Amino acid sequence: MYLPRTLETFVKTAAEQFPVLLVTGARQVGKTTFLQHIRQNDRGYITLDDPLVLNLARQDPALFMQRFPPPVLIDEIQYAPELLPYIKMTVDRDRKPGLFWLTGSQQFHLMKGVSESLAGRVAVVFLLGLSRKERAGRNLMDRPFLPAPDEIRNRLDAGETLPLKELYRLIWRGAFPAIALNNDMDRDLFYSSYVQTYLQRDVRDLSRVGDEMAFLRFIRAASARTAQMLNLSELARDADISPNTAKSWLSILQASGIAYLLEPYHTNVTKRLVKTPKLYILDTGLCAYLTEWSSPETLEAGAMSGAILETWILTELLKSYWHNGCHAPFYYYRDKEQKEIDLLIVKDGRAYPLEIKKTASPGKNDVRHFQSLEKLKLPIGPGGLICLAGQSLPLTPSTLSIPLAAL
Repeated sequence: MYLPRTLETFVKTAAEQFPVLLVTGARQVGKTTFLQHIRQNDRGYITLDDPLVLNLARQDPALFMQRFPPPVLIDEIQYAPELLPYIKMTVDRDRKPGLFWLTGSQQFHLMKGVSESLAGRVAVVFLLGLSRKERAGRNLMDRPFLPAPDEIRNRLDAGETLPLKELYRLIWRGAFPAIALNNDMDRDLFYSSYVQTYLQRDVRDLSRVGDEMAFLRFIRAASARTAQMLNLSELARDADISPNTAKSWLSILQASGIAYLLEPYHTNVTKRLVKTPKLYILDTGLCAYLTEWSSPETLEAGAMSGAILETWILTELLKSYWHNGCHAPFYYYRDKEQKEIDLLIVKDGRAYPLEIKKTASPGKNDVRHFQSLEKLKLPIGPGGLICLAGQSLPLTPSTLSIPLAAL
């Protein structure tokens, strides 16, 4: 079963302008299925998961290029970076758009090779798991999110609701297409296999992790801290590793599309802002599995209930930007007086503050810290409180409550 992805429109446009298109993201988010679905019949397909093909690509990239001429889709390009200079030569010789479509699931090493070899020739897009709008078949309605009143009203016009039980079922199962679209798929079996594949392939390729069990402890410790400020010392202590190792392994989580760091908003105007990022695990199903919540009900009632809701909301907002081919200008705000705002969207020189709270009875006290933004000397746009309320109502003259159905 294939669901249309929001990214389709942007990718088709980019493929008409750039000779190389690279779709990157974590394993199992649907990169290959997505490109296979939209490619024309004249575009060849080859995967470097095939050992014989991979050996040819590494040992004789020139012959590989002759055997698989463009237009072609090359899957898992990170396994053979030797191909990138030859792709560059082909592109420089024949400056047509859409010559090479590439996928890759390890952003760090892959992007280093791409930036060196294909600068100015490649469009890079990042794919996450299915968004809520994609699951509902309304992918074309998924625009970059801003908490403007008209935008919220348009998003709520579909008349959807998202009951608490259904919300935490979505969060608990996660957004990988293989499990999100198949209710019969055993959730624990899926994530157990996913973690093993991830440990055995991506981790070994990205870094020489000598102790896989220690790395698994590290992933679990990181998952337990989703939506929290990053404390590498605590993370290292819980995984029984050194802080330097924790820093290196965190870069692996980022490189393979597992984790996301939300940077704090900081200017030279005030020195009283913190500079520590917040850590988020990009798939809530994987996060819930690694932290051993056995059901949606126990997750909703448990200690991580609020943090994992915040994680799900942030990833939905990220998808609204990344799946439209846009940079997500996301930050959080926190000063030395402990005044914190969960999310700042800074767009066109204007800051849009957002608070996230697991409540169905929002009040203006929930957005009281928005006043702290005045010291930034930055134009402030409309703000919002994303919560479990059933309808959108004004909290202050410039702030609305935003039901989850608007995401």
